[in-house]
Amino acid sequence: MKTGLYIHLPFCKQKCNYCDFASFAGREFLIDNYLSALEKEAALSPVSRFETLYVGGGTPSVLSVEQLERLCSVLTKKFGPVSSFEESTCEANPESLTPEKIAVLKKAGFNRLSMGLQSFNDKELKTLGRVHDAATFLTAYQNARSGGFENINVDLIAGLPGQTLESFKASLQRLISLQPEHISVYGLQIEEGTPFFERGIVCDQLLMRQMLEETRLRLQGLGYHHYEISNFALPGKEARHNTHYWQYGEYIGLGSSAASYHAGVRFQNTADLQEYIRRIESGQSPVSFREKLEGKEKEGEKLMLAFRRLDGVELSAEQQVFFGKEIEKHLKSGLLLQEGKKVKLSNEGLFLANEVFCSFVAPFDEDA
Repeated sequence: MKTGLYIHLPFCKQKCNYCDFASFAGREFLIDNYLSALEKEAALSPVSRFETLYVGGGTPSVLSVEQLERLCSVLTKKFGPVSSFEESTCEANPESLTPEKIAVLKKAGFNRLSMGLQSFNDKELKTLGRVHDAATFLTAYQNARSGGFENINVDLIAGLPGQTLESFKASLQRLISLQPEHISVYGLQIEEGTPFFERGIVCDQLLMRQMLEETRLRLQGLGYHHYEISNFALPGKEARHNTHYWQYGEYIGLGSSAASYHAGVRFQNTADLQEYIRRIESGQSPVSFREKLEGKEKEGEKLMLAFRRLDGVELSAEQQVFFGKEIEKHLKSGLLLQEGKKVKLSNEGLFLANEVFCSFVAPFDEDA
């Protein structure tokens, strides 16, 4: 059975105003101890052979050249050369992705980069709390190309405070001109605990919808495959690691807050950075949460993930029994479409996907 490997590096130069990920600014002094803990946790992994690798965060590129080299050494020591993975991705932010770090990643065998741009508009970047400008991104992107990376994803965000349809279209067009192999476009989500939430920022849902529809039409017209709600890829460049998640495949996560799904059990490490290091150093398990999904909960989670993919879902007999009423309700409302034996999100459903997903998550509305 194929298995994915995720490595979490929770360090950032500065926490963005929209970010609710388990990441920390100003903790760089802990990186070396963290890498030591990662090495010890890797040695305990129940799986040693993986098909895909994803190093995320946080901002992995905030590590120094020497620390990146050490990370690659840890991976190679336990799991074999990074080049042996079918796909190996490292996230990076423009302000910290230097030519030297690009060279380290390329030499180690990484074959894919995922770069956080979010906008080409410097005013919008400042609103987001990003520490780079558009020019810095362009330099980092060109360095990645000249450094040998032929598979690059770039992230954009739609629906930013103060963003107009025209400014979003301008960012999208500038990104298209760079011809990245993969583009991820996310509608802004205001999450509790973030600076945007504390300020009472509210998204213009209608405007965001126009931006996302513009993205879909524009990228599809240029040959990008819209294969998941937020993701577009040139033919053959779909993200294998993330697709594995959406197909309910098994994965192992290493690092603070990293989640795993293995042998039918889902478990997650503590999100407390120093507690993670302490537990590993004292020989304790870093796992803070564990559950075995079965029956309706398991099938519901499978559907929630599967419906993210735009190729549709062929419902199993078990899923029909558990969720037949909910599927029928969403077919009637127009959020889902029936195409042959498969059911998929409609164009309307792409924007209101959470309304569909809620039907498949406990607690269930048994009267639906």
